[in-house]
Amino acid sequence: MKLGFLYAGQGSQHPGMGADLYEAYPAFRAVLDSAEVDFDLKEICFTDSRNLLNQTQYTQPCMVAFAAGLTAVLREQNIIPSAAAGLSLGEYSALHAAGVFDAQTAIRTAAFRGHAMERAAQGIESAMIAILGLDRASLEAACAEASESGIVVIANYNCPGQLVIGGEREAVERAAVLAKEKGAKRCRPLKVSGPFHTPLMASAGKELEQYFQTVSFCKPSIPVIFNCLGGCNTDGIAVQELLVRQVQSSVYMEDSIRAMRDLGVDAVIEIGPGKTLSGFVRKTVPELPVCAVETVPDAEGLRDWLAALEKEKNV
Repeated sequence: MKLGFLYAGQGSQHPGMGADLYEAYPAFRAVLDSAEVDFDLKEICFTDSRNLLNQTQYTQPCMVAFAAGLTAVLREQNIIPSAAAGLSLGEYSALHAAGVFDAQTAIRTAAFRGHAMERAAQGIESAMIAILGLDRASLEAACAEASESGIVVIANYNCPGQLVIGGEREAVERAAVLAKEKGAKRCRPLKVSGPFHTPLMASAGKELEQYFQTVSFCKPSIPVIFNCLGGCNTDGIAVQELLVRQVQSSVYMEDSIRAMRDLGVDAVIEIGPGKTLSGFVRKTVPELPVCAVETVPDAEGLRDWLAALEKEKNV
């Protein structure tokens, strides 16, 4: 059975994530114990007593460590992806799953990325708003009109009817008003620390470009679907260049999910925390089975879920 691994992005983190996996699985424990960061990663993931987990510079390495640990657990059970993708930060976990870099390199790189994004956001009066119930073309037109007030773009194409705009606050809020006029059902401000996946992150892209000169990238062993392309890298663009582009351009998650289906995967496994991406899959390609894995019971039940799918497929 061909499996697609889909890795969660920033925003789904919560205190306690991975604590049960750490106790139950040596493979998970090994990844977190060897994390090369300058803070207590396990304390922040498991208890977060100082309320640091939601700060980007801590969120990103914690999320990638969680994902790498759970990927190692599934690998031990011979549950291995045939394709991989991730939402924003999750793309780094997808690249790790594809063998582009090892777990510790992925964690260190995520830590650097988090700091770079925090620095890029400083001093910018920004906002991000989820726009629900409006088509792409109408929202793109709203952003174009509102851009007279500043930078505003669609930062995330999550799934049909769920888009996110970001940029300079005045322009973003103007675009949201226009979106409502064009038929959006709801406009929901997001609690984020910066205008992620917009041109305002250009300085973070420049920092990453320099940092990647110190990182060894291997050729992916499986297809990786890239955020900024909404598909696989068929033109042979350097992965480093795609990651630089990713931090400052739109995330085409809906397109990426469709691309995963088109690769012929039989089922998708979301590697959490959370089940946000499972919802995106169900709204985008409802015919594709999806299962979210975040806890020990999830991991233990996954094999039975896959066996049931295999049986159903062979009937």
